[in-house]
Amino acid sequence: MTKQKPAKMLLRDKDLRSPFLFEENPLPMWVADPVSRQILEANEAAAKLYGFTRDEFRGMSLSNIESPETPRDASGLAVSKGHRTRDGRRIEVETSARDIAYGGATVQLVVLVDITQRRQLEEQFRQAQKMEAVGMLAGGIAHDFNNLLTIITGYGQLILKNLPPSDPNHFSAEQIVKAGDRAATLTRQLLAFSRRQALQPKVLDLNKLVTSLGSMLHRLIGEDIDLRLELSQDLGQVSADPGQVEQVLMNLAVNARDAMPQGGTLTIETANVVLDETYVRGHIAVAPGAYTLLAVSDNGIGMDEATQARLFEPFFTTKAAGEGTGLGLSTVFEIVKQRRGSVEVYSAPGHGTSVKIYLPRIDQPVTVESEPTSRAVVCGSETILVVEDDEMVRNLVRETLRREGYKVLDAADSVEARRISARCKTALHLLITDVVMPKVGGRELAMDLCRRRPEMKVLYMSGYTDRAIVNGGILQKEVAFIQKPFTPAALAEKVSEILEGGNGRTRHAGE
Repeated sequence: MTKQKPAKMLLRDKDLRSPFLFEENPLPMWVADPVSRQILEANEAAAKLYGFTRDEFRGMSLSNIESPETPRDASGLAVSKGHRTRDGRRIEVETSARDIAYGGATVQLVVLVDITQRRQLEEQFRQAQKMEAVGMLAGGIAHDFNNLLTIITGYGQLILKNLPPSDPNHFSAEQIVKAGDRAATLTRQLLAFSRRQALQPKVLDLNKLVTSLGSMLHRLIGEDIDLRLELSQDLGQVSADPGQVEQVLMNLAVNARDAMPQGGTLTIETANVVLDETYVRGHIAVAPGAYTLLAVSDNGIGMDEATQARLFEPFFTTKAAGEGTGLGLSTVFEIVKQRRGSVEVYSAPGHGTSVKIYLPRIDQPVTVESEPTSRAVVCGSETILVVEDDEMVRNLVRETLRREGYKVLDAADSVEARRISARCKTALHLLITDVVMPKVGGRELAMDLCRRRPEMKVLYMSGYTDRAIVNGGILQKEVAFIQKPFTPAALAEKVSEILEGGNGRTRHAGE
């Protein structure tokens, strides 16, 4: 058995010639016996990091502070490891050790560097890269699906419009349209996740939004779950797309409901908070300042650390096959990220879950929405040029508009559209163009044709809003746009609205 010197004698040994360098060093340090794995001495920085006194450190075994999953090297001291502090907090440390010989015995002087925050930031960066890559894939998939859904729901509605309720095919056509609507909801989630959704942020009072959703949330979570609203009376405003905030609340409410199969309490809370420099150092995309808190908490089954580590991964779900897409929380993460906010999840098995969302607080009056007015769609006689590279979508748009009385010219790409415009001797009243097309995109085509036909108006359509018409994720209000999938009725109404509008011409994206 190795004979150990008392710690105070050890510090006078020739290998620690200046006790000051050990005692006052800002880096945590200790001296340990690699055989018995006992700590013989620790400096003040180590005591501060771990929460133990120096007397408590002396004689303590390394196994008392190492996490069970910590791998060890051949000497028993891991180069990078997880440790537990006195209060049970897990930290990540890097260690470097130097052998010290004295009195015929060999011990190790260990220098420790707390890399907990660095590891957290690295993980956030890896997660952001992963979300970006999957988001690009999801956006492309959503764009293609929206083209297909435009065709499915569009022709379904055209058939339904011409079938009396007594027709045996009427019910079948209704089911086609309903299925298309459900699929469109999924593609909206994909678009929100991929940050290619058309956003229309407004200055919101979160209290009013939460209260207005109350009855819907009650129906969603069921009668065996008690919904409690704890809303701050002096809550600040936020800038966000109300549809996206509603989507966040619905996703979190569904997750909370599923975590309480025997019933329980769902609490939605709002408050004004300030995130300081300490919080920001651990979150790469958040700036210090005033924020508005939106918290959704349940007293359900909770989650272990392994589940929480994968919580925001796209398509990760703990639900049974067919019961969830795995897009709910990843969509929440991306929506909040778009608004320069932060998401924190607190959970433990058997102790429920609390999801806290922080959105930047702003000092502006709440946007007042005017009541939408329904308008009768008047059959037109104007000439419309439709440019769409997907043949089936182009056929649907052409047929829809011709049924409304318009004269329709159509092209598969920008080159053909220019030829049609050059040959057409009469007025072209409206250009309807897809945003993303081969060779030349819709924005460039519109600007080119409108230089020759300044009175022609423009309507953009797309399965997602590319940067051609979206500036930093925000749709310009001056640009006329219709989001795929759209219904024939919605298209007819939009076209009628543009052609009957009082303004001389439609503003183009990028002008």
